[in-house]
Amino acid sequence: MNPRIVRPLFRAVAIAEALSWTGLLIGMYIKYIADTSEVGVQVFGPIHGGLFMLYVAVTLLAWRVFRWSIPTLLWGLFASIPPLATIVFDIWAERSGRLDAPERDTAPAR
Repeated sequence: MNPRIVRPLFRAVAIAEALSWTGLLIGMYIKYIADTSEVGVQVFGPIHGGLFMLYVAVTLLAWRVFRWSIPTLLWGLFASIPPLATIVFDIWAERSGRLDAPERDTAPAR
């Protein structure tokens, strides 16, 4: 897979997962604290669940494409748990060069 495709895909999914987390948290507040409606949880629950699974899949793809170490992979997967941490991980990965295309091997192909 092309790193130029995976990089923006990873960013978009990380942001979408964080936004869905935010929507779910607001829905949970309205349902459990304000005790007025369950609509927010009914809407954002499945959306967040799907985006969570997509984030995990795209993180595994990025691990392969960008040749991340196991600790980087584990931090990326862990970032899906706390609210908004996927955005923090994305910023860190970008700044640390972990979303740069890996250098090609210089040895001739066998």
